[in-house]
Amino acid sequence: MLGGVGILLGVAAVPAQAAEVSYKTECIPPAASGLGPVEGTTKVEITAPATAKVGDEIQVVWKFVQAASKNPDLIVLPKNSVKPTGTLKASGAQTADIAMEGPQENPEIPKGGDMVLSDMTGKVKLTTAGDVTLTPDAYTITAYSTDTKCTPQEAVPAAATIKVTAAGGGSTTSGGSTSGGTTTSGGTATGGDTGGTTSGGSTTGGGTTSGGTTSGGSTSGGGDGQTDFAGKTVATSFACTSPGPAKIDSSATINAKKNGGSYDLTVKTAKGVMNSPAPLPAGALKPSMVITVGGDDSGSLKVEGPANKDALNTGDPVSLGDMTGTYKPGADGKATLSPGDLTIVVTLSAGSDPITIPCKATKTAVSLELDVQKQAGGVSGATTSGSGSSSGTSSGSSSSSSSSSSGGGLAETGANDHGGLRALGFVAGTAILLGGAVFTFLPRRRVR
Repeated sequence: MLGGVGILLGVAAVPAQAAEVSYKTECIPPAASGLGPVEGTTKVEITAPATAKVGDEIQVVWKFVQAASKNPDLIVLPKNSVKPTGTLKASGAQTADIAMEGPQENPEIPKGGDMVLSDMTGKVKLTTAGDVTLTPDAYTITAYSTDTKCTPQEAVPAAATIKVTAAGGGSTTSGGSTSGGTTTSGGTATGGDTGGTTSGGSTTGGGTTSGGTTSGGSTSGGGDGQTDFAGKTVATSFACTSPGPAKIDSSATINAKKNGGSYDLTVKTAKGVMNSPAPLPAGALKPSMVITVGGDDSGSLKVEGPANKDALNTGDPVSLGDMTGTYKPGADGKATLSPGDLTIVVTLSAGSDPITIPCKATKTAVSLELDVQKQAGGVSGATTSGSGSSSGTSSGSSSSSSSSSSGGGLAETGANDHGGLRALGFVAGTAILLGGAVFTFLPRRRVR
């Protein structure tokens, strides 16, 4: 399998050996994709020094000659959107699991095309004299913040053997032909498909979030003539459904403008707290949020924001547009407004099925408090659309909008009517999803 090119760096220029092995592989797409396991054959070439000494730290290269799957006939994978990682096992005189990682580099991969994965490299320090054998093991393909995990389904033959001698001692070289320069090419894929895509090389981590206090900005909201009410910025966290990020750390501020007996709300979130995991067209990302109403009133309402106005390139900072809606009080007294669940709808191209990513609020606080008077058709005890019309009942806490999307896998599936959507879900697009800003879209570690 890995054919890595070689070069490994030991402490001195030593002959390199490269050997190719193949093995039956089972790849598991993300659970959200709804796809079953995919079986195929992985071919890899491993390159390592033929000889070395105790104390040397050597570099090993794993080259994918053939991945266990092809890109499904559903979507094009953009350039530099797929990242491989894996484990190379050392045994014999020394045992170790060598962590292997490749850069997020790949050509554009067409629908139905061979998966092209970059060469992975890893290092190990040699501690014991004798023969050390290197054998490829499991690997993971990450794309758009989703992982396809591939594991061997049979005993894998050793791909290289290093003759390790005691420091200062002589050494003999063994087998293998030398090969130079690393290349990243996928080779033809056969048998089976495997899903998988990558995190789009992004790191997750919250963006800058401003703290805020748990008590909202109190306002009179009554008859003193005030019409504009500024809320406090509060820290928020979200847990998103795959293929969204596991966690998003952000902040939100709820401001209100009195409009008759109702209030026009504007919700602002932290800006630029994530990076785009892949190229995204204008209009691809549209956010909405549930605002929880508490205090003397109860229920929830929905605010919505515009889609991204400009196209995004990989790595561009992503911010959510201000979300707006209307709060119509359903009770007299003091009402509190808090950020609730977040939803991001992803549309990759005109006419394509939208992919919905629900993110449950796991940390929030009151941003705004208003003195309100009950209005006919108000929110009390209900979930509203944000424009004052009641839709559905709920108990005074926020209702989350869940979604009909399904993620997809890198695996070829032969697709039913929703196959395209599934593939998107994991492959190019769907998951792109949100990281850390309000939704973590490739959160910057600076939330896929």
